[in-house]
Amino acid sequence: MTEIALRLACADYVRVLPLAAGQVRAEGIALDLVLGRGGSWPARASMLSRALSDPALHGGEGSMAQHVRRVAAGDRSHVGIPVFVLRGFPHRDLYVRRGGPVQTPADLRGRRVGMYSWVASGSVWYRHAQAELGVPVGAVQWVIGDIEGESFAPAGDLPQGVSPAPQGRAIAEMLAAGELDAMWSPPRPRLYHPDGGALARLLPDFVPVERDYFNRHRFWPAMHLIVLRRAVWEANPWIGRALVDAFDASEAEFEASQSGFPVGTPWQEAELERTAAAMGHEYSRNGVGPNQAMIEAFCATAHALGLTARRVTADEYFSEYLASGGH
Repeated sequence: MTEIALRLACADYVRVLPLAAGQVRAEGIALDLVLGRGGSWPARASMLSRALSDPALHGGEGSMAQHVRRVAAGDRSHVGIPVFVLRGFPHRDLYVRRGGPVQTPADLRGRRVGMYSWVASGSVWYRHAQAELGVPVGAVQWVIGDIEGESFAPAGDLPQGVSPAPQGRAIAEMLAAGELDAMWSPPRPRLYHPDGGALARLLPDFVPVERDYFNRHRFWPAMHLIVLRRAVWEANPWIGRALVDAFDASEAEFEASQSGFPVGTPWQEAELERTAAAMGHEYSRNGVGPNQAMIEAFCATAHALGLTARRVTADEYFSEYLASGGH
């Protein structure tokens, strides 16, 4: 069988490195993963754009929020594959001014809260988490802008009552100066330090909070998935299932390398055991079935926030993949 050449862009997440290095392979596919730098947020934004528009690529890492808006609008230019390359719990990303007026989640009510984008995938999960902390979306005054002067996500059209940050002002600086009371930020801001920085986490002991979130929802929130251009998909729709299997194999290879001889950090083995006890061994598995609750929660929250004009279901979000026999 002649292998199909497939070139995808993706950040250099450790869980995809076994696949990128050829330790595992996608059956029937000569896969070339063009790796971006996972730690650089502006570079990540450029990579997401390239995955959609660069003619040298067949697709790659994409935004869950952008894709749900495409599906809701009837734009079928790209096909979503349920490979969730970027996941993360949101609670650790909530920052406040050290010694400021916000000491508990309840203190957020009526306050000015900054965020990097109104329409990005991470911001969907931030508001989902904030509502569960007892502070609905409408209970705060939102300000949208660059975290530290580097734009790395689309701000989107801001709804009534949501303000843009002043020209030239960074959200983190505004928080440190007392012009904001809190902010949600994917990258750790430079002004943050756990002991003495101007900015601190509102929930410094975030692990039990995030563990409780997992216990209630039974999912690890995803922000990014793999998308393919429609022409590539229609020529060989079987590649969706092959990619899910290959990325799952890469996950398994990574997990085996961690538990086989864990030397990354001094207490890594203890953390691996705690994570397995709390979340099981398949918390990062790909596919629609294992992630049905997560996808439904994301789509429902995006619709409630006004990002989509209608409610998209998980089955519609991945309709082409499921129709091809994907799981």
